[in-house]
Amino acid sequence: MSAATSPSERRVSARIGAISESATLAVDAKAKALKAAGRPVIGFGAGEPDFPTPGYIVDAAVEACRNPKYHRYTPAGGLPELKAAIAEKTLRDSGYQVDASQILVTNGGKQAIYEAFAAILDPGDEVIVPAPYWTTYPESIRLAGGVPVEVVADETTGYRVSVEQLEAARTERTKVVLFVSPSNPTGAVYSEADAKAIGEWAVEHGLWVLTDEIYEHLVYGTAKFTSLPALVPALRDKCIVVNGVAKTYAMTGWRVGWLIGPKDVVKAATNLQSHATSNVSNVAQVAALAAVSGNLDAVAEMRTAFDRRRQTIVRMLNEIDGVLCPEPEGAFYAYPSVKALLGKEIRGKRPATSVELAALILDEAEVAVVPGEAFGTPGYLRLSYALGDEDLVEGVSRLQKLLGEATD
Repeated sequence: MSAATSPSERRVSARIGAISESATLAVDAKAKALKAAGRPVIGFGAGEPDFPTPGYIVDAAVEACRNPKYHRYTPAGGLPELKAAIAEKTLRDSGYQVDASQILVTNGGKQAIYEAFAAILDPGDEVIVPAPYWTTYPESIRLAGGVPVEVVADETTGYRVSVEQLEAARTERTKVVLFVSPSNPTGAVYSEADAKAIGEWAVEHGLWVLTDEIYEHLVYGTAKFTSLPALVPALRDKCIVVNGVAKTYAMTGWRVGWLIGPKDVVKAATNLQSHATSNVSNVAQVAALAAVSGNLDAVAEMRTAFDRRRQTIVRMLNEIDGVLCPEPEGAFYAYPSVKALLGKEIRGKRPATSVELAALILDEAEVAVVPGEAFGTPGYLRLSYALGDEDLVEGVSRLQKLLGEATD
């Protein structure tokens, strides 16, 4: 071993050095920096509602700030009253009955995902990850010592994987299958029949399932959200549900998520959190308590706006020659294929990848989008339509003008 690669000389550990930066946050940060510098950039990068957190939730947080009870440490696994309320909310919204002892309150959904994988994976365990995937999933798996195994779906299936694809990816090292519906980045929603088939396949082969339900209330048209452990009761002893208040209640910055699972796994994950961060901010937990205990009127208003924007962005994107955008059924993302544009000349350049095309779009149209490479599928772009209607139309109009110039 040379001195340059010896452990004593390595400044950053190999494990942490291998982590990729969050592409979605990087795009959002660049767009905001350009806007701060005076450029009229329109950002489609960030996956967060453009609405303020509802007032009654903010009021609850203000009151919590004044209460000395919340000025001190609280249980690492979450406020007991919040865990009880999450259990009630889960039954109300998902038809899934759980006990408060099966819940761990985390610093956002990302911590819940990492701690879930860390609690059940040993080095070399494989996790089947349908792609396109959210950027954090494979990184969390690797950090926990696991190996992500990608199964790719494209626009021809509405970005939904089949049981046959999952079975083809299963090996003797497979321990977990990731299930996300509605999906980030595609907006895909699995039918009840398809979700049930995947859950029953997992039970048949003794696999764990981690299911991310963060977009449960953002579904459109005839699509319906179904909670996998409620749909397939036999799965419950090997299922971990991840959720949070970020998307439903426009609370991305409050950083409150949770995981639900078997008691032994939740206890193990709680032990991990007790050493990593201890309790989530009490003020944020009280705000989350108000959110999950309240009604869903605020999300109904947001969903109406998102649905309108969804229809607009899909129509406008499909008006561009070389762009194919399936209609998303959930979340707030459009995921168009731009493969037909790659290699074509646009303002003197010939972008060969969606990374290069996204860079060209930012430079020439001052529109920020996230390339498909960030989600495991080159040749696509992700656009969040969680932004104002006027900005959305202006931003896609700029794309229409720029990409309409593409020539062979």
